[in-house]
This record gives sequence, structure tokens and C-alpha cells, in this order.
Amino acid sequence: MEPLFRVFVLKELHGWEHETALVDYLDHRSDLYEQLAFETIPDQSTLWRSWHERFTADLRETVETAARTILIKAQTAGVAVPRDPERKLRHHDDDREDSDPDDQFVQKPAEEITDHVSHVVFPAFSLDRGEGCEIHENAYWSLQTYLGLRENLAANEGARSFVHESTRERTPLGHAHRDHIRDLSIEQIHEMYRQAIRQLIDEVAETEEFFRAGTVAIDITEADPFTGDRTGHEDEIIGTKENTDEYAYQWATVQLVGNAVPLVLDARPVRKGESRKEMVEDLLDSAEDLVHVDNVLMDREFDSQHVLEMIS
Repeated sequence: MEPLFRVFVLKELHGWEHETALVDYLDHRSDLYEQLAFETIPDQSTLWRSWHERFTADLRETVETAARTILIKAQTAGVAVPRDPERKLRHHDDDREDSDPDDQFVQKPAEEITDHVSHVVFPAFSLDRGEGCEIHENAYWSLQTYLGLRENLAANEGARSFVHESTRERTPLGHAHRDHIRDLSIEQIHEMYRQAIRQLIDEVAETEEFFRAGTVAIDITEADPFTGDRTGHEDEIIGTKENTDEYAYQWATVQLVGNAVPLVLDARPVRKGESRKEMVEDLLDSAEDLVHVDNVLMDREFDSQHVLEMIS
């Protein structure tokens, strides 16, 4: 499988639709197919069967993602590439009943919503970048939104992909974006977030969906395990819910649920030594400052008489 994987990455790098072009290419480069660990060049039919019958849809998508990543990295480093990286990945087996929604199907409404929300939300956020910055500040928040809408996409790789998917002439580099975001304190982010939420609520306040709001859910969610230096943040990077030796941020959130517009009204880190009652009271005060609350939903980790009495 390893040689096959490599040779299909090569095919994807060149953007060839059919195996014939790949075989012709290898025919004239004996040193290359030896590097790929083939004793002899597979024929076109063997390659076709391998790709369509032996490779699963997930593995085919992994080949495409790997090739796209290589092309983007090479292009960023100024290395000549066989073709420009594709803006969108192709997907296989889209006619399956259980398949995920097609990227294009999801992408269009996501872009429309993001574009509209950016006009409402971005003015509430600011970075202290000093004078003479050539890249517009909204480009940083557009990149942050781009990263947030995709799973497991780090800043550096995300910034490289964003170059090809953004309509902006100038976009921030991953390390610059990450440094600016890290310079913001939790208190600064919290205040800017609350201002943005208030502006969003003003935007939807006259809709029927908003006035059906009234139920909020308070919950604690756990970030991925933290692997950096906890020095100075021991009270905030407190561990995981499971009994392990790993550490992670835990975030307490209050969110509109039910028939309402789904909206996280507030989020804050869980700190060491803090009681569930303090946490709930703080989030509930924050929520009631923004909306009228009729019901509060929580799971059993909040089940205590003190919490229930405070809510009442």
C-alpha cells in the first residue's frame, strides 16, 4: 500500500484525471518509480482497480489532502509546483445515503452567514498592532473565523489555505496571527465577546425566533489536552474531567437553546477552587443582562441544593 499511496499522491500533485498519464510519466523516469519502491511499473488497469476498489473513500480523500498540503507548502516556500493548489477538495461517494453534506453545499451558506455576521461582530474586536500595519485588521478576524469553522486546523496551515480561499489581497501569516491573538488577555477577549454578542442580539431582536427564546443551558466543555508550559496559568489550566495526569482548559458556557437562535451568550474559563454555584450565578447574571430567561438547563454535575436555591 505504501508505494501505491505515494504514486497516487504524485498523480494528485499533477492533477491528472486518469491513470494513463501517470503510467506514461513513470515510463520515462525509471529512477522515480524505484524511489517509489516499485519493482516494475503497475499497468493502468492495476492502478485503476487499486484506486477505485482497494482505496476507501477516506483514504482517497487523505491522498488529495496530502497533495494539496504539499502544493501549498511548496508554493509558499517559492518552490516550483506542477499546478496551483485546488481551492476545494473533491469528494467521493457523494451519492451514498449516509454521506456527509458536500463541501460546496455547506460552503455557500457558511460564506454568506460569515460575511453578514462579520459586519456586525468584527467592529467589537480589536488588536493592539501599533502603527504602519499594511494588513487590514479584519483580515485577522476573517482568518480566525476561517480556522474556527474547520476542525483541527492549526494557525500556520490554516493561514496558508486561507491565502487561496480568501478574496483579500493581503492576509496574515500564521505565526503573526497567533502572536497577536496570544497577546490578548482572557479579560480583553471576554469583554470584546460580550460586546459582539450584544450587537448580534440587537440585530436579531425583532425576529420571531428571538422572541421565542427563554431557555438557556449552562454547561462545562473541555478543550484538547494542553501540552505547553502552565507556569502562571495553573489556576486556569486545571486538568481534565477524567482522572488522568493531563491538563486542559475547561470552559463554562451559557447558551440559548430550544427554539431560539442558537447563541453562546457567555463563556469563561473554569478556575481552580471555584464552586459550581459561583460559576452558575456569574453566567446567569451575564445571560439575564442580555435576554429574558424563563428556564435553565444543566446536567448532573451542577446538581446541588445551593445551585438550585440560587437559581430560584
